[in-house]
Amino acid sequence: MSPSVRPTVVISGSGLWTPDHIITNDELVTAYNEWAARYNDRHAEAIAAGEREEKPLSSVEFIEKASGIKQRYAYIKDGILDVDRMRPAIPERPDEALSDQAEMAVHAARGAMEAAGKTAADIDAVIVSCAYTQRSYPAIAIEVQEALGIDGFGFDMLVACSAATFALHRAYEMVAAGTARCVLAINPELTSPQVNFCDRDSHFIFGDVATATIVEAADTCAAPYSYEILGTRAQTKFSSHVRSNFGYVSRANDVDPFGADKLFHQNGRRVFKEVCPLAVQHLTDHISRHGLKVPDIKRWWLHQANINMNLHIGGKLLGRETTFDEAPIVLDRYANTASAGSLIAFHLYHQDLKPGDHGVICSFGAGYSIGSLVVRKR
Repeated sequence: MSPSVRPTVVISGSGLWTPDHIITNDELVTAYNEWAARYNDRHAEAIAAGEREEKPLSSVEFIEKASGIKQRYAYIKDGILDVDRMRPAIPERPDEALSDQAEMAVHAARGAMEAAGKTAADIDAVIVSCAYTQRSYPAIAIEVQEALGIDGFGFDMLVACSAATFALHRAYEMVAAGTARCVLAINPELTSPQVNFCDRDSHFIFGDVATATIVEAADTCAAPYSYEILGTRAQTKFSSHVRSNFGYVSRANDVDPFGADKLFHQNGRRVFKEVCPLAVQHLTDHISRHGLKVPDIKRWWLHQANINMNLHIGGKLLGRETTFDEAPIVLDRYANTASAGSLIAFHLYHQDLKPGDHGVICSFGAGYSIGSLVVRKR
C-alpha cells in the first residue's frame, strides 16, 4: 500500500463485562434514608440553629424521575449499603496481583477479541480509557497488555465520560496512519469508589462495568459484524459544573483527600442546560461533514447519563420523540457508567442493522467534552 493511501478503518468487535452484583434503587434509598435520618438526629441542634443543613430524604420515585435509572451494577456490593460505612469495601491487592481495573478490562477485552476473531498476536496497541484509573502508574493498559500476552504498547487516557469515544479516535488514527494494525480500546469504569453515597442528588447515578472495542484495517477484518468508521469528531469546552477533585495534591494541600468535593459532584441543572445544545450542534455538524442528514442515521448510540438528556437531545435532532430503535436506552439497567454507556448501547444493539446503514456513537461529559464517530455497517 502506498503511504499516501489511508486504509479503510473498521470497528470489528466489542465486548461487555458486568459485575455479579446489582443494587436496586430501593436498596440504595433504604440505606441512604437511614443514614440521613441518623445524621439529622445527630445534628438536630445545629440544624435548628441554621449552622448545618438538614439532609433531604431520597425515594425511588425521585431517582427514576430525575434520571431514569432503576438499578446499577457494583463491582463490590459490600459496604455500599452499610449505614456505618456508605462506600464499597474493596480489599487492597498486593502489587504482584492483577489490579481490580485490569481484571475488569481483561474480561471485556476477551469478549471483544472473540467477537472480532483476534488473538493477542494480532493486536499492536492497548488503550485503557475511562473516567478514573485506580493508580497513576504503571499504566493499567500496560498491565492488561501483559495479562493478555500482547506485544506492542499500551497507555491510559482520562477524558471523563468521553473517554471511550476519545480512545476510539486515537485507535482510528493509529490504524489510519499505519502505526498499528489493530488496536484494543478498553473502558473499565470502576466508578463506585468515587460516588458520594451520602449525597441525595448523586448517590444513585453511577454503575460499574467494562467495555472493549477492536479497531483495525478493513483488509484484515474477518468479523461477521463490522462498521466502517467514516469519521471522528471531538470537542471540548472548559466547565467546573461536573467535577471530581480527588488527586495526589490533596496531601500537600492539608485537606481531607476524601472530602465531598473530592468525590463526584455536579450542578445538574447547569450541565443539562449547557451540554444538550452543545451535543445537538456537535452531532448535526458531524454528520453533515459526511453529506448525511438526520433521517439518514439509522441508530444513535448516545451517552447514557440521564434519560431526560437523551430524550431532549434526541427530540432536538429528530424534531420529535425518539424511539428505542433509533436511540436505545440502557441506563435504566446499567445506570450512568461514565464513558462506557454509548458503547454498551452499541454492543447490545448493532447486529440488526443492514449493510449500508449509518449510525453515530457519541459520548459527552465533564470537561465539557464531546466525542463522536460516524459509522456505516459493512
